[in-house]
Amino acid sequence: MSGRGRPRKVPDEASGVSSAKNTGSTPKKSFRAEDHKVKKAGDDIPRHVEKRTDAQVTRPKHDSRTKKDATTRPSKYDDTRANEQTGKSARSAVEEDDHKSSTKGLDHGDGNPDKILHATLQKLRIKKQERSESTKCVNEIEDQIIDYIKKSLDWCKEIRVLKTGSHYENVKICEPDEFDVMLTIPVERVDVHNFGEDGAFYSVAMKRHTQKHPLDRFLNEDKTIKANEMLQEFRDKVKEVVGKIPYNIEVERKRKGCPAVTLVVNLNGKTISLDFVLGLEVHKSGWPSFTANGFRIEGWLGKKVKNELKRKPFYLVPKYEGRGNAEYNGVVAKDTWRISFSHVEKDIIKNHGASKTCCERGAAGCCRKQCLKLLKYLLLRLKEENPKEVSKFCSYHAKTTLLHACTARPTDSEWKTGQLSHCFQLLLQDFEKHLRSQNIPNFFIPSHNLLNSAGLDKKSCEFLAKSTEFQRNNGFPLFR
Repeated sequence: MSGRGRPRKVPDEASGVSSAKNTGSTPKKSFRAEDHKVKKAGDDIPRHVEKRTDAQVTRPKHDSRTKKDATTRPSKYDDTRANEQTGKSARSAVEEDDHKSSTKGLDHGDGNPDKILHATLQKLRIKKQERSESTKCVNEIEDQIIDYIKKSLDWCKEIRVLKTGSHYENVKICEPDEFDVMLTIPVERVDVHNFGEDGAFYSVAMKRHTQKHPLDRFLNEDKTIKANEMLQEFRDKVKEVVGKIPYNIEVERKRKGCPAVTLVVNLNGKTISLDFVLGLEVHKSGWPSFTANGFRIEGWLGKKVKNELKRKPFYLVPKYEGRGNAEYNGVVAKDTWRISFSHVEKDIIKNHGASKTCCERGAAGCCRKQCLKLLKYLLLRLKEENPKEVSKFCSYHAKTTLLHACTARPTDSEWKTGQLSHCFQLLLQDFEKHLRSQNIPNFFIPSHNLLNSAGLDKKSCEFLAKSTEFQRNNGFPLFR
């Protein structure tokens, strides 16, 4: 989970926000409740969600150049293709009643509502040629940067590559234009202490050691590692090598509290965003205590899988919130690290079924990934239509909502491919509940509220909840 917070043409994961540019084309027609003479007192409907009449709805034009993954790319190809099956699967009477209830108010248009969603999934598929070209470019840049850093910085000689995000989880949508690469340094003899009360941020101190350690140069008097200085030296070396790489590359300006060094690559007229994130790979006997009540996958993926994943190391990236000189227990914020479990997220997203064969060729499939892609795309479209109100939301909020939904509805039968519209409706209802309660708990650390961290207030959350509810109840006009 790398932190991102930059405004950009295309926004993940973890480490962005997008707004449609003025292309010179005919302006989009805005949906405004105040344009109507009849208006109920107290109505507070977002401006683009005017109630549709009959079968007509004004559909906003969509500039294909703004089709991006709303993530804070958060994230970052889609080997699991959208299932083309549109007929209903056999359901019990109870399942059928639940299905009708969850899709109440949905405009079926010219047939089964699945058609709208499946058609949208088709639009989100990434072309093989584009995927191949982007991957080749990214791999070449990545190899040269890693090779240079290993030779230039003695504390990076043992650096390891960890590829995370939507691209590597096969849930990237629209275009292969965002990639996340974490370059990690293994550390073993360290003390990790929480910074603040939500359990997401930590200070790291080296334990006493007899031999000289490459990170000694970054230690404060109390042996805590200066995260800010490490990141700056790492960033300087990346900037040095970029000029030697035979691609059109720009390094984005440093953003406050952001752990990523972001490269913007112009490839055949298209833009690719490549985030290099410095991280510490922490090997300890267990995860921090703040994770004790999180990561509840035992009812979904099983206790054995959970125990195996918890034996893996965790990662810390140089990111802080608020003022850099703010102190907590003698440590300044700019020298703190945010915990990341992006490697575990990748594992459970790629191996998401309660059944080990879920979505394998020749085996029964589910619609978990399809639902995530649709939610990410809906969030993207709402951000394009309402950049002021929705800009701070990111695809990581959508991803975390799905993870919570998978633990609440853990069986594969609750995510049948043939019940896509039903499952997506339920996921949207989950998302709306999180927004109205102003709380999306970190999947691993329940005390960490992702909405608070993003600086989202009640007004913004309520706006997005109402916008999502309108789309859900009116046939997803933004998908057409």
